Amino acid sequence: MNKTEQPPRSIAEWVTFSIASLILAMIVSLVGYTWLNEKNQPPIVSVTKKQTIREIDGQFYVPFEVVNTGEDTAESVQIMAELLINGKVTETGEQQIDFLSSGESEEGAFIFTKNPRQGQLNLRVGSYKLP
Repeated sequence: MNKTEQPPRSIAEWVTFSIASLILAMIVSLVGYTWLNEKNQPPIVSVTKKQTIREIDGQFYVPFEVVNTGEDTAESVQIMAELLINGKVTETGEQQIDFLSSGESEEGAFIFTKNPRQGQLNLRVGSYKLP
């Protein structure tokens, strides 16, 4: 049996091997870090009313902002508004936001025929679904 010796590896081969090993180690480390630190938190959707209510042609525009502070995306986010004057519901409104990813915000407005300043305006998130 005749053994043939392989020539020693060149510096270029060692450098290439070292760089490839380093890249592979970084990828494995990042995947492991992401997996260990994943909170898997559902969407946390909140709605806030902006202070400026505009009156145009006898209609009152109430701007709002909806924000998703959770980790997951929410679809079909339903925003509901209820205007109570003298303890009675006088008007309601509903908006639908199609898509709200993590950290994203959307703005919109509800339109009422009665002045919201003369009563109590309640805004809330009615529902959402997961993609």
